[in-house]
Amino acid sequence: MSMKVTTRLFAVLALAVGPASAVVAQDAEAGAKVFKKCAACHAVGEGADHKVGPALNGIVGAPAGAIAGFRYSTAMVAAGEAGVIWDDATLAAFLTKPKDVVAKTKMSFPGLKKDEDLLNVIAYLKSFPDR
Repeated sequence: MSMKVTTRLFAVLALAVGPASAVVAQDAEAGAKVFKKCAACHAVGEGADHKVGPALNGIVGAPAGAIAGFRYSTAMVAAGEAGVIWDDATLAAFLTKPKDVVAKTKMSFPGLKKDEDLLNVIAYLKSFPDR
């Protein structure tokens, strides 16, 4: 991970888990709006099916490259085998700059620029815990 992404990741996580007076609430409803940037390739919710990218129900806490029924790139499978788990920190880093987390990912996404958007879209993904 680059120093810039690592520094930003720590700042985002500090917002999410900082002292009560500094906590920025994660807003799943706002995250649903951010997710529209993802919806061309990914689906969530009841009956979600894979598209160009995998359906993302149950992604939070899952190993990279492990959602059944989707044909992942070799790089994404290798990331999962190497221990990459889609927790808040890893998702924040990946959604900021995907190729810094999985260098040869096929995901062509420029990344989210706003820290608030990162927190909110992760909250939204957490609202779909089951496959």
